[in-house]
Amino acid sequence: MAPSVQSSPQVTNPRSPKMMSRCPRSPRIVSAFLSPVPLPASNAPQNMLPLDNAFNGGPQQPPQSTSPHPLKQTQHSSIAKSVMSTPGMARTNSAGKEGIQLLSPPNQLSAGQALTDTPATTAPNSPRIRATTLDIPGLTKSRVSPDGRIACRDIGAKLVIVMVGLPARGKSYITQKVARYLNWLQHDTKIFNVGHRRRIAAGAHDNLANDEPPHPSVKHAGPATPATLLHGTSPKSLSSLVNSNSRPGGHRRTDSVTSIDIDGGVDQSATFFDPANKAAAELREKVAMETLDELLDYILNRGGSVGILDATNSTLERRKAVVDRVREVAGKELGVLFLESECHDQQLLEANMRLKLSGPDYKGQDPVKALEDFKKRVEIYEKNYVPLGEYEEKAGMQFIKMIDVGRKIVTHQTKGFLAAQTVYFLLNFNLAHRQIWITRHGESLDNVAGKIGGNASLSENGEKYAKTLAQFMDVERKKFREKQLHKHECSHMPPRPGDTTPPNPEYSNCCTQDEEGRPLEKNFCVWTSMLARSIETAQFFDDEEYDVKEMRMLNELNAGVAEGLTYDEIKHQYPKEYDLRRDDKLHYRYPGAGGESYLDVINRLRAVIVEVERMTDHVLLIGHRVVARVLLAYFLGLEREDVAKLDVPLGTIYVLEPKPYGVEFRAYKYNSETEWFDFQPDFKLKNEEQKDIKVNVKVAKST
Repeated sequence: MAPSVQSSPQVTNPRSPKMMSRCPRSPRIVSAFLSPVPLPASNAPQNMLPLDNAFNGGPQQPPQSTSPHPLKQTQHSSIAKSVMSTPGMARTNSAGKEGIQLLSPPNQLSAGQALTDTPATTAPNSPRIRATTLDIPGLTKSRVSPDGRIACRDIGAKLVIVMVGLPARGKSYITQKVARYLNWLQHDTKIFNVGHRRRIAAGAHDNLANDEPPHPSVKHAGPATPATLLHGTSPKSLSSLVNSNSRPGGHRRTDSVTSIDIDGGVDQSATFFDPANKAAAELREKVAMETLDELLDYILNRGGSVGILDATNSTLERRKAVVDRVREVAGKELGVLFLESECHDQQLLEANMRLKLSGPDYKGQDPVKALEDFKKRVEIYEKNYVPLGEYEEKAGMQFIKMIDVGRKIVTHQTKGFLAAQTVYFLLNFNLAHRQIWITRHGESLDNVAGKIGGNASLSENGEKYAKTLAQFMDVERKKFREKQLHKHECSHMPPRPGDTTPPNPEYSNCCTQDEEGRPLEKNFCVWTSMLARSIETAQFFDDEEYDVKEMRMLNELNAGVAEGLTYDEIKHQYPKEYDLRRDDKLHYRYPGAGGESYLDVINRLRAVIVEVERMTDHVLLIGHRVVARVLLAYFLGLEREDVAKLDVPLGTIYVLEPKPYGVEFRAYKYNSETEWFDFQPDFKLKNEEQKDIKVNVKVAKST
């Protein structure tokens, strides 16, 4: 018998008046949260049941509210109630009591419990959810978003990415790469790292800023003290609670590899992550939920478009709690995308573990003892680990499974422009150790005349630069090969004294190694624009040794009516345009046929960036001033306001070597007297006023 039509219970807007005032929603959206949403039987998905437990086939009356402040009310689904009352997951109430209801597995859920995170189809007579499509700064605009950014009220266009996976699976590195890419595309993105806050809450010294740096988008909210994270909980009392089972007569184990020299800190060895350690489990859960609350505040109140929750989230209970909290605070519109990283390749996993041993939890400790403790921690997580899969599929949740850092990608029901951009980026993702060189073309005849744009050929000095560039690349390519082989010979598990920095975790197979297991030599690509001065700069490269290719995407910004003019001529002929450009170079678009802005260049370079991320070979990009600025802005995570002001003079070549927690960055300057490139020690990027520019990616020391 077909089920009868049922109305969902009334859902009040969960956000406080303060939140509503800072991020106003249209009356249409508010009403969607304040009124019942009937679900016709003909449109009811098979895997979706009403949120109320009392599903009796008849319509339900919305619960009557007695509160004088209905906007502050919240209503959990039955799953949310069961999650929040699960032992170890429950939120302590004002009386200090916890619920005891256990969480049912997917195949044992009682009738009426929601199995889906997908918003219900709205009936014809219900308030519709706003349509959300792509928003691209510089390329799209609307009445609510004249600059192309996602409007504050378009909650459905925003995204929460929730990381999932065991320790040492590369989650933090993936989040940093994704955040850097989305920020570069002008979508405001921040990472909220639970591990960082957990270390602060437990009273441990966090060396993250020096050794395992987060992307600048990592959010560290509030004063970095345990008391502020635990709402007044005394660090000393917390320490005694967490370590109550450690050793009689002491508040922490003195032989812990992470509690050494931590004054008043909590032992964060493997026992800290044992579910049997109730006090530690409560601390970890509290920190995780508070970090999520900060993420949601960033999305809803502070203009953020994407928030990334960087944590293990390895249990089904934790992931349900995350979804329930998002729905409680933001409603059904805000997208939630789970991103899981798995490592099946043993060599890749060992490389990840070597990197973890140099992180904040094990800094300065004996590598053998640290590795033993870390493996115990992983074993504890593995006992309770539930990978993404059947439950999420039945629930209609968005998720991505990333296996061996891009060897295999599984996606499920990804919806929305930002989620699609994330998938697109991850499909072209690898950790290969390689070099990325960026330079402007050699000096052109128009450079000598002070003209912008055009399609002039190289000057005599430009010809000399081009010849030296090809010779210099030959030398540097050989140096990299020697260093590559040396690092391979000096990589052991566990690390030994004298070992070099760990190699990049990279999936290895017969296509990347020789018969003796050594890495194969990298190919070398040279990419130019389709303008004469760029093509001529690459003329001395041997086509048998280098893959030389012209790309229109690397062309200089088109100046429209100002092409071929000097800046003085532009100032006199187009004074209004000159002032507009000076006031906002990033968003200014030159008038006339083909005129472009920096945002246009960013969008046409997106394909180049994704290809560089996909490939495992070396690459030299011979571009132009604006192109070099935009490329460096991506790889070094420059602030938005600094992109158009970056000083990239002729005769300078930059090299970047991606690292698991940052990038190795060097610069060389062409010396016309010696006709060679001089290394620039302690090089810092400058703006046009020769002031230092902030680099938001950890720059590793040259090795």
